[in-house]
Amino acid sequence: MLSDDIALDGTVDTDAGTQMQMTVGKSVDLSENNLSDDETVPSENDKYMIRCENLVKIYKTSDVEVVALQGLDLDVEKGELVGIVGNSGSGKSTLLNMLGGLDKPSAGKLIVDGKNLLKFSDKDYMEYKRNTVGFVWQNNARNLIPYLTAVQNVEMPMLLKGSKKRRERALELLDKVGLSHRVNSKLDQLSGGEQQRVAIAIALANNPKIILADEPTGAVDTKTSEMILNIFKNLNATEGITIVIVTHDLKLANHIDRVVAIRDGRTSSEIIRKRSMAEELGELGDIVNSQDNSDLSEELIVLDRSGRLQIPKDYIKSLGIKGGDKVKVELDEKTGKIEIFKSSI
Repeated sequence: MLSDDIALDGTVDTDAGTQMQMTVGKSVDLSENNLSDDETVPSENDKYMIRCENLVKIYKTSDVEVVALQGLDLDVEKGELVGIVGNSGSGKSTLLNMLGGLDKPSAGKLIVDGKNLLKFSDKDYMEYKRNTVGFVWQNNARNLIPYLTAVQNVEMPMLLKGSKKRRERALELLDKVGLSHRVNSKLDQLSGGEQQRVAIAIALANNPKIILADEPTGAVDTKTSEMILNIFKNLNATEGITIVIVTHDLKLANHIDRVVAIRDGRTSSEIIRKRSMAEELGELGDIVNSQDNSDLSEELIVLDRSGRLQIPKDYIKSLGIKGGDKVKVELDEKTGKIEIFKSSI
């Protein structure tokens, strides 16, 4: 249900054919959470760490214009662990780069920790990347300096910031990720999973408020993937750090309470666990080989702030429609469901 979807913007036809029912959910109260053009909320008074509203990113060259984000809406609360999933080209990496201060939005609103990133100067971005966010990349070459030991790698961000007691802090972080026995090992002496755990320690070095992880389990085996995800969950639970994990792997929904799906540059749906991970902590199994947990979560289609929603591919196929077709949409007030009908015109 992550590709080839169609957006409906309220177009209604009058003749009915095939009928299908669906439930539309909202992750936030959109009407009360809209931000005015210049509005920001003081960080200490805002329950949200991340707020994206009608976020647009356009890449331009001399003869090509690509719209990577097409009015994306997303809210992430402080201390929340959220997964972002989507196919290649969906816009998830673009979103990650903007949240990390590596790229600037073209339009819309992007508020992180009470700060409006659209108004940032180059100096603001430098301070933001140094103090507010920590990155964990899939490619360990972006995380680690190969000729340094694990503890020296973790010290590096603190050295650049001029922090004191760097070695003490670095040893503490390596212990948190289960690598106290590998502090003096260099890159070529560490497995892929160990390198990724060092990367997590590096991301934590300057006490960031947000950790952004780009496919952190994409290059490791299943057992190591589970270990890395458990580290993120433990850090989220014990340290209260807001964590955003970007991946193409839907199995993430079996291990995180909230997973947001992005399609065609917009938030399309959210997979919400019916029971929190805290309630099921003792029941976790192998990420790939565990029993089917689909009954433990449900996928809700997200209505964006323009009133648009995207219909899953399976529903479109069942209705016998395609992008560009007209359909009839009716509200059943008794059941609170929206009914979609194939048009005969």
